Amino acid sequence: MQVPVYSIEGKEVGKVELATTVFEEKINEHAVYLAVKQYLANQRQGTHKTKTRGEVAGSTKKPWKQKGTGGARAGHKRSPLWRHGGIVFGPQPRDYSQKLNDKVKKLARRSALSAKLKDNDILVLQNFTFNAPKTKSFYQILKNLGIQGQKVLFVMNNNDSKDNVYLSGRNIPNVELNRVWDLNTYQIVKCDKLVIIESAVEQINQKF
Repeated sequence: MQVPVYSIEGKEVGKVELATTVFEEKINEHAVYLAVKQYLANQRQGTHKTKTRGEVAGSTKKPWKQKGTGGARAGHKRSPLWRHGGIVFGPQPRDYSQKLNDKVKKLARRSALSAKLKDNDILVLQNFTFNAPKTKSFYQILKNLGIQGQKVLFVMNNNDSKDNVYLSGRNIPNVELNRVWDLNTYQIVKCDKLVIIESAVEQINQKF
């Protein structure tokens, strides 16, 4: 399938071939769901922690005698019933990470890319570079393409991760830049527009 290639001025300057096996995949919503769920779960640190009655500070001495005071029985001041006592069934450190087969991950990415193309939310941008990092110049490209203010994901060539283009766009709100080999389903799904640098198209065709 051929799609237009746009210059940084927003004008159509040619065509590029997108692999039908990648961008015309039958959309599998369940695979996309599993991939997004796994990605979000793997972002969780799982370092939450509360102290039990055996871990909070305080004496284990019996506060008063068992009988004769007219009050309730008390074993020590670290009881969960008392202020500053331990926490019952509180959160403990755990690993939230989930596993997903590589075939399902690739299917999810192809499904997400196919859905974006079906909705006309993919733009292929002609290769370009900056002599120096310039956020204003990068934002002007967004305006020329008519996508300023939207959630935009730029997919870059694997070799261009830290060049001036990346440095120019990384601090613009709602703009995310990523390399082909780091591309994941969650990023594709959550963006409004997917902008692929022309040199990254072939890498996507081969990787996915």
